[in-house]
Amino acid sequence: MLKTLVVMLLAISAGAIGDIFLTQGMKSTGDISAMSLRQIVDTVFKALSNWRLVLGTAMQAIYFGLWLAVLSWEDLSVALPLQALSYLVVAFLAQWILGENVSGMRWAGICLICAGVALVTKSSVS
Repeated sequence: MLKTLVVMLLAISAGAIGDIFLTQGMKSTGDISAMSLRQIVDTVFKALSNWRLVLGTAMQAIYFGLWLAVLSWEDLSVALPLQALSYLVVAFLAQWILGENVSGMRWAGICLICAGVALVTKSSVS
């Protein structure tokens, strides 16, 4: 179980960092919901050279590789709830790096999710 926790924490960290870079990259392109089809196509091609989007995609690939590794040895019913810890990491990084306002209610919900993960993890050790 320790191997699973360590690899999942690495995977979650890579995924969360990837999400931060992807968010920064997309915020710098502008709101695509307000763009015409032609502008969206242009934005897609510009994204290929946006270092934040490239790095974010690479971090997501690392996450995916680590996730596949965990699935090769761990029960899905244990591994999948561990992914929920990403809510905690993403909320922290979004508040710290992106300056997002994470309300007390949102933190409470994240804590409830993490408590559920702890129960699932404990049940797999017994």
